[in-house]
Amino acid sequence: MDYDFTTLASFTINQKAFLATIILGVASGLLGAFVVVRRIALVGDALSHAVLPGVVLGFVMCHMLGIDKNPWVIFSCAVSIGLLGAGMVRAIESTTRLKSDAALGIVLASFFGVGLAMQSGLKDYIDNRAGISTYIYGNAAMISDADLAAMFWTTFVLVVVVWLLIRPLLVVSFDSGFAVGLGYPVKWLNFIFYTLLTFSVVVSMQAVGVILVSALLITPAATAYLLTDRLYRMMLYAVGFAVASGLLGCYVSLTIDSADVPTGPLIALTAAILFGLVYLMAPQHGVISKSLKVFRRKQRINRENTLKAIYKMLENEGFAHDGVGLRDLAEVRKRSIEEVKLDVQRLRKSKEASFDDAKSGIYLTPSGWRRAVEIVRNHRLWELYLTNQADYDADHVHDDAEKIEHVIGASTVRQLERDLDFPVLDPHGKPIPSVSQTMAQQSDGGSQKGATGY
Repeated sequence: MDYDFTTLASFTINQKAFLATIILGVASGLLGAFVVVRRIALVGDALSHAVLPGVVLGFVMCHMLGIDKNPWVIFSCAVSIGLLGAGMVRAIESTTRLKSDAALGIVLASFFGVGLAMQSGLKDYIDNRAGISTYIYGNAAMISDADLAAMFWTTFVLVVVVWLLIRPLLVVSFDSGFAVGLGYPVKWLNFIFYTLLTFSVVVSMQAVGVILVSALLITPAATAYLLTDRLYRMMLYAVGFAVASGLLGCYVSLTIDSADVPTGPLIALTAAILFGLVYLMAPQHGVISKSLKVFRRKQRINRENTLKAIYKMLENEGFAHDGVGLRDLAEVRKRSIEEVKLDVQRLRKSKEASFDDAKSGIYLTPSGWRRAVEIVRNHRLWELYLTNQADYDADHVHDDAEKIEHVIGASTVRQLERDLDFPVLDPHGKPIPSVSQTMAQQSDGGSQKGATGY
């Protein structure tokens, strides 16, 4: 087949390399999103190794036909062997007691071994100048015009098929049983998916190499998975990360002094670096953001426990005073004076308490009083619920309520109030306070029947 691409012929080697990495980024990112969602990352790795015999066979076929390296012949042989590998995995799973991971390991190792043996044993039929090493280690600078055209049209077909079948592929990826119930031909959809996945693997091989193609298939998609819970958005992010990894890795490879550095490892390293950055700094699932959330939650719980302790101290005195002493609070909280001072500073910062330096007194603001009452009410309602509805002993409910009081929501509190018929006393005979009542009203008679927490 003769290729005459006048536009591509005017491109420099670097421009062709960059264009190739963009194309493979689209292919690998698009399919990689489904691979990660389906939790079949090892399948991509197995396919990337399984296609090596097909690549070698393609070079042998070109030699036997007396033609130069033809990307379509190599592509056809690689896809055929890749699908054979995927079929063998399914056959091993269905006819033996082995699970998918064992089947994948067997196919991965055996096919890759066959490919290496074929490369060595059939070297007389392979022109090394044709660039078979680029399929193993990856080198975007070695991609020809015909290779680039084959990559483009293969990726174009892949994108069109995914666009046409996006909804059934999405349903099958999340719940194949539900897809069967909807009448989707799940077996055919899985066959189409694995065919497209093989296309993506073969397209990416020349730039990344057989050994590392799974890195470009999985790492960008895994990076995108940390940023969104929507598959459509995840696909776009995965394509973006794959293209960015390809361009950056290719740029470093082409500009580095040593000409022996292939693009494959550099693209894989770039993808890993991007994953590391997102892993640390993702807004929802990043390590730093999660650590900050845990820290803030601990600070909030500590602040609420301080408010609760102040309320109980005032309650024990019959609400005769409107504040508590710093040293008394430290004794109740079993903390040092310095630690309690820090707690009070946080309450002042959140405008939930004020501090009188002359008297060393701590006074709740209206917002602090309201939150203190909410926490105490949540605690005592939950204790009553456990004793009345779950048949807990009264002396076994405190520890559980200590945790629930900080996370229980307004709707749950309202449901508890209705289920318990708007109680006044907890299992220990202590009044269940109402947020609508002020400190003076609490001291006059505590909660009234029908009082609510919100």
